[in-house]
Amino acid sequence: MPAILIIDDSSTNRRIYSRLSRQLESNVNVRSFENPRKALDWLAENTADLIITDYKMPTMSGAELTTAVRATSGNRDVPIIVITAYNDQQYRVTSLESGATDFLLSPVDHVEFLARARNLLRLRSQQILLARRADLLELSLSAKELQLRESREALAQVIDTVPAMINATDRDGNCVFVNAHQAAFVGKAPSDVVGQPIEALLGEERAHISRRLDQLVMKTGRAIPTREEEALAPNGEPRIYLTSKAPLRDASGEIVNILTTSIDITERRHAERRLEHIANHDSLTGLPNRMLLRDHLRRELARGRRGDQNFALHFIDLDRFKAINDAHGHHQGDELLQRVALALTELVGPSHTVARLGGDEFAILQPDIDGPDDAARLAQSILDLLSNGDDTPDALKIGASIGVTLAPRDGTDPDELLKNSDQAMYLAKSIGGGTWRFFAADMRPRASQTAQLESDLRGALSRQEFLLHYQPQIDLRSNRVVGAEALLRWQHPQHGLLAPDAFLGLAEETGLIVPINEWVLNEACRQGAAWRAEGLGDLRIAVNLSPIQFRREGVETLVREALRTSGMRPTSLELELTEGILLGYDKQIVTQMQSLRALGVTLSVDDFGTGYSSLSYIRSFPLHRLKIDRSFVQDLGSDPSALAIVRTIIDLGHILHLQVLAEGVEEESQLALLRSEGCDEVQGYYFSQPIPSEAFAVWLTQHGLGEAGGAPATEKEHAGRR
Repeated sequence: MPAILIIDDSSTNRRIYSRLSRQLESNVNVRSFENPRKALDWLAENTADLIITDYKMPTMSGAELTTAVRATSGNRDVPIIVITAYNDQQYRVTSLESGATDFLLSPVDHVEFLARARNLLRLRSQQILLARRADLLELSLSAKELQLRESREALAQVIDTVPAMINATDRDGNCVFVNAHQAAFVGKAPSDVVGQPIEALLGEERAHISRRLDQLVMKTGRAIPTREEEALAPNGEPRIYLTSKAPLRDASGEIVNILTTSIDITERRHAERRLEHIANHDSLTGLPNRMLLRDHLRRELARGRRGDQNFALHFIDLDRFKAINDAHGHHQGDELLQRVALALTELVGPSHTVARLGGDEFAILQPDIDGPDDAARLAQSILDLLSNGDDTPDALKIGASIGVTLAPRDGTDPDELLKNSDQAMYLAKSIGGGTWRFFAADMRPRASQTAQLESDLRGALSRQEFLLHYQPQIDLRSNRVVGAEALLRWQHPQHGLLAPDAFLGLAEETGLIVPINEWVLNEACRQGAAWRAEGLGDLRIAVNLSPIQFRREGVETLVREALRTSGMRPTSLELELTEGILLGYDKQIVTQMQSLRALGVTLSVDDFGTGYSSLSYIRSFPLHRLKIDRSFVQDLGSDPSALAIVRTIIDLGHILHLQVLAEGVEEESQLALLRSEGCDEVQGYYFSQPIPSEAFAVWLTQHGLGEAGGAPATEKEHAGRR
């Protein structure tokens, strides 16, 4: 079972590389680490068949990691791929000099990643095969055969069994042995080449490179990992090899020879390239397809983030193609598409990407523009080309409608740019075609939907369409329900029950969040007081408070009035704040928090660890509780870094005399881990989903007055963020 080790401080990259690695073979074993030093600890007792590492990491660079791996006895020859988002030759040189096998630019091309990783795994398999055969030979030889094993003749017999070209040269670059496979490649017997300079085997150009690499091996005393090289066979046919070099030492440990191994991967590489081309290109025109265009857009966006480069995307729809296709048949229609593809390619040249998106739709990626004027000139040139009025046979009189987006102004991901340019193209077509238009934000169809939602939202309070659901909070020491979080829902007359993610963002943009927050606070206080009057206990009710609401003066007055009107005890109300509220140590906010605490209200930080977590602000504010975000709890069983984060938050809270509550508990194993780490309280679907007040009272009667826990909630469908 091949073992692949992935080291990257980005959890997103680790997931992507892990998913790609599992496609290499059916039984591959993938291990991932966020911390390079933990990966080295693992390698001290284990071996890997392939290592994939990021170059830029907080504690150790990819080059430093590679050097450390090469220093371990069991992993000196393991292939290592270094990945970085920086297209800088120095990073490659540094990585290769430290012993890296290969180098990829991030974001990685998935097909290229799979092809290179698969080749390296195959070479690793050959290395292991050679080592095993040597071990078997050593075990089977008698004392007399052991002496024979040290001779070049016996070693040549072993090497001849390996389907690879293998040779060894001395310090002067002369061949000391050549296996039969390599000798046959140049049409000679091994004995004809032994004693000859390496040029007799490889030719002048390859021999020059080989000698330089031999000197590097002798200077460093370390093997050079596998590299891909191209060479011409004696018949002039180009071939592709995976080549590695390693030192051979005598009994005193002195390097006497350099062993070179080359595996021919020409056919596999050509097949992979053919598959890659088919997957990324349009079969009719040979142009890049939508998938490859997305990759090019992603790379241009990455370039833009590293500098000041802007680019334009032109979405082209042929105006009269359907009429021509229907009148003259698909054959002439296909020929016309091929002519359009060729004409567009010749118009813009190799620096631009021309793609066919499907049907009669094309796109052009125009890089490195100075501004909208550059994009406008190209759009007009495309129209002139496709609307040529000449009577020549080659003239294109098809016409086109073009939509143009500018990046990063109009979008920061490929799909968004494609969608926006498509909308701009439809505007151009809707006004008669034969023209082009820039994208504008008001083209988005969802603008009208947003306006309708805003109109509905303004009347939702007066129509009493809002309601609260409650999720229990359990004390892990007493196993009893100690509180409930009040979670807002909107019973929309057309769309049904909506979670906060569907409307709270719009409410904050329009200012409607203020009256909605006030309603939530008053309703939660009223319900908490009602439950207490019904004999269900003095539960703590947690209410989320919007940053907009909290930054306004008068929060204390609002809370005091809600408590007075409802009759709820101040100590039973908890206000949940986001980390963003606390940034900058605003004295006004601190004063309000201190007034609320003096009133008896408790304060907590919601979703702790996902925003701007800082020890300084935690120490500076009068808080009572930290709430661990559900994303860390969900990964407790699968991601060691999630457990480390949770443990750190719990320890931090307890050091500062704060209670710690974990959200999103869905499984008994998560609950057990949190309990063992000393977490104070939990909430989540393991106990109950958020439910209406009437259902919560029934649930509380059944669970809250005795032992909490037991069967998990029957419904596992989350409604939005909460």
